[in-house]
Amino acid sequence: MKTIDAAARALADGGTTAAQLVEEALGRIADPAGEGARAFVEVQAEAARTAAGAMDSLRRAGRAPGPYAGIPISIKDLFDQTGVVTRAGSLALRDAPPATATAPAIARLQRAGFVVLGRTNMVEFAFSGTGLNPHYGTPLSPYDRATRRAPGGSSSGAAVAVADGMGFGGIGSDTGGSCRVPAALCGVAGFKPTARRVPLAGAFPLSTTLDSIGPLAPSAACCAILDAVMAGDEDAAPPPAASLDGLRLGLPSSTSLFDGLAPAVIAAFELALRRLEAAGARLMDVALPELAEIPAANATGGYAAAEAWALHRDLIARARDLYDPLILARIERGSGMSAADLIELGAARARIIAATALRTAPFDAIVAPTCPLTPPAIAELSTAESFNRINLLLLRNTAVGNFLDRCSISLPCHTPGEAPVGLMLMGENGGDRRLLAVARAVEGTLTGGE
Repeated sequence: MKTIDAAARALADGGTTAAQLVEEALGRIADPAGEGARAFVEVQAEAARTAAGAMDSLRRAGRAPGPYAGIPISIKDLFDQTGVVTRAGSLALRDAPPATATAPAIARLQRAGFVVLGRTNMVEFAFSGTGLNPHYGTPLSPYDRATRRAPGGSSSGAAVAVADGMGFGGIGSDTGGSCRVPAALCGVAGFKPTARRVPLAGAFPLSTTLDSIGPLAPSAACCAILDAVMAGDEDAAPPPAASLDGLRLGLPSSTSLFDGLAPAVIAAFELALRRLEAAGARLMDVALPELAEIPAANATGGYAAAEAWALHRDLIARARDLYDPLILARIERGSGMSAADLIELGAARARIIAATALRTAPFDAIVAPTCPLTPPAIAELSTAESFNRINLLLLRNTAVGNFLDRCSISLPCHTPGEAPVGLMLMGENGGDRRLLAVARAVEGTLTGGE
């Protein structure tokens, strides 16, 4: 029972109860041999048990709010919950007042009956793709835990929780890859919607321009369900899988997205492409020269640095010593940006978006490796130089989707037991449901189906 649909069927036919699902998840979180203590910064066990009991009672009375009532999930530490302090992975906000309302995206999930198990760990203020957090600990990627490998970030705890069966999904955010990078490094699915699709209210921001809210889950179908509920879609059922026969997948192999790939990434990705072609998909080269212009457009700092600095400068003045120095340095880069820099960035972004949209219009999706690396050992991130170098590599491919304001998903494409590798699909702006249908078809080829 690894997927949301499987859990929903078991609940419907009496094969399990919400109380059982929640207790199993809480047991995994509490396991001293597991990663629960690092994956979660707050476990809301009693509230989860109460909610599960209520969903079971409603189901027995024929009044369950929907098919997913009673299924346990987790939420990232940047979402507001009524009466809870939103710390966003930082010590600097530990004395902030509790939230007075729950973030709309989370409230929608709860109204659908999903049970929140607690708040998952994250990179401080969501500003890194590594997953490291010196304040609350760093949860380990499920791969080669003896070596202690980074889980990817910033939604690190969400990815580890899903990979280790601590619930059926985790809600994260994605500003430059924060759902997709940890999904790739932990061997799960992670979806970044078009930014406007899910309301951002009640989610502590990194970049108001680039932020989006998305799920990490065992499958593309699970991601589709969680996304639909958060977006307020009337039908939360996942879209049917697209037909692979004749599916047009654009391969931008002449771009930086394919530079410097680790051997394990090359092997897994090439095997995935062969499987897709054998299943009838059409892989076609696509020229995207405008992607080479993105680094120059971001050269003065980019939206994340500018908007994070505007948000944090007063807090930094009061609580500078409580910040992770590596994150502080990234935020303070925005202090040197001028209004003219931001205006020029906006103009460059609009031009690149328009030009790229014309080139990708003939394709059902663009396909590339999610990350050029497999999970790095945490020891490899011990210096500022190595941290910054690896962080930029981890985010290099995924950040393109945020800059272009497109939907994108990472799917695991490695052989079980080998280092996790993600295959990234990128759709059009607003084409979220179509991309999820494509992802379901692609996933079925990569994994043999759910």
